[in-house]
This record gives sequence, structure tokens and C-alpha cells, in this order.
Amino acid sequence: MDYSIKQLAKFIDHTNLKADASVEDIKKLCQEAKKYGFKMVAINQVQTSLCRDELKDTDVNVGAAIAFPLGQTSISAKLYETEDAINNGADEIDYVINITEVKNGNFNYIEEEMKKMVALCRRRDVICKVIFENCYLEKEEIRKLAEIAKDVKPDFIKTSTGFGPSGATFEDVKLMLEVVGDEVKVKAAGGIRTMEDFLKYVEIGVGRIGTSSGIKIIDKLIENNN
Repeated sequence: MDYSIKQLAKFIDHTNLKADASVEDIKKLCQEAKKYGFKMVAINQVQTSLCRDELKDTDVNVGAAIAFPLGQTSISAKLYETEDAINNGADEIDYVINITEVKNGNFNYIEEEMKKMVALCRRRDVICKVIFENCYLEKEEIRKLAEIAKDVKPDFIKTSTGFGPSGATFEDVKLMLEVVGDEVKVKAAGGIRTMEDFLKYVEIGVGRIGTSSGIKIIDKLIENNN
């Protein structure tokens, strides 16, 4: 694996999705993202315009979480929330699928939801990431969702919100990568806190990593590189 520290930093979506995050917390998140050269700040949708202003004239993207963290809103509600986020400056959208419909075996609904969300993001020229929330899913459900994504082609499929009972696992990520191949990228998120885990996810082929421990990870990489 031959990446510079700068390139590795660009794998990171620097995350603060806490319900009680203050304005100062979010401003700090943006300043850190600029300093370390992270790819994106991952924030709740309502903080989109604040981050847009803080990150103006930088190459750090603003990533709005949609129907977060439960995914239990209608397709039309997700589309409205997405449109509003984009109007307020979002460059990327991370939306949570309707997990209840997955458990009901209603994959036609999931496909319709994904198609409409991806179409909106394509029309507005923003990146679309689909959050599966794997901790609630069986392996065959993960596989089926990845197969749908391979056809619909969002930019990324993503393991987790970080708010479920567990987050990313190497086993789940390998399964997702196996199904989508080069058609869709995979984002690992949830519980990724160490340099070792970060590097292993990069090594197995993820395109992005969501973490609130990005500073600690990059600082450790810098320390080990000196």
C-alpha cells in the first residue's frame, strides 16, 4: 500500500453527528478538516449551511446525513430533506435506507427509494452514499442491498450510521466489495478508531472511511512516519 499521509487523509469523512453538537463544535470540526485535509465533514442536515460558510473556498466537502440515524421516513420526506440540504450547500448526501422494508423483504421499495435518491443527487451533481446499517441485517440482506446498488449505481454504499448496536466489520465490508466490484465504492463507518483498523480498511479496498477519530489516526500515521 503506497499512499502519502495527505492521500490517506482524503479517505476520511470527519464526523460529528451528535445530537448536542454546538455551533462551536461544528466550527471546530470544519477547522480540523481544513487543517488535516480530510475529504468531508459529516454532519446532521440542519448544520449544512454553517459548514458551507466555514468551508467556503476549500476542497473539503459538506456531507449532510439524511433520515438519520433511523431511516424511517418516507421516500418523499427523504427527497425533500435532500433537496433542502443541497440548496444549503451540501456536496454529499449520506442517507439511511428504510430498514423496516428490508426486514419485510420489500426490496422493490428499497430499489425505488435508491433510484429516486440517486437521480436527485445526479441531477444536482452531488455525491450519493447509501447507508445500510448492517448491524440490523442478515448477510443475505446485505448481499441483496449491494446487488440493488450495483444496478442503481450510487457513488457509495456504507456500512453504518455509528448509532446502531455495532458499526463496520471487515467481514461485512468484504462482502459489500465482493458484490459491487468496481461499480460502486464502499464506505466503512462506525467504530473505526485506530490507525491499524483504518489502514486495514484502506488495504481491503474501501473508498472512504467515516470516523470521529480522524485526527488521532492521522497524528499516529505522522508519528510512525517520522
